[in-house]
Amino acid sequence: MILERLDIGAQQFHEMTGWAIKPEGACKGEVCVPLGEAATDPFDAVAVAGRLGMPLVQDSVSGVWALGPESVGGRALTTAEAPELVLPDLDGDLFRLSSLRGTKVVLVAWAPY
Repeated sequence: MILERLDIGAQQFHEMTGWAIKPEGACKGEVCVPLGEAATDPFDAVAVAGRLGMPLVQDSVSGVWALGPESVGGRALTTAEAPELVLPDLDGDLFRLSSLRGTKVVLVAWAPY
């Protein structure tokens, strides 16, 4: 996700990432990660992202930040379930990845850079 600034609150962090900030730590589903000082007021999104293994990079030219997905436990993916993805097909009609739910799918991506 793209952030225009890093001074976001715990509620906005939850809405953007799905991680709820609770007294026991950052929680998503049945997983809770202790945060210690990172969860105190004021909320420190940079420290929380670091604790959750979420990469955070800045594009100094455009002045925005990119926050990547969590890698709790050293794994890049916490589930094998893909997020919703909607893209135009070759005819220009919108195609939803979720329409293939329940079947195995291979995604191939390419970029010219």
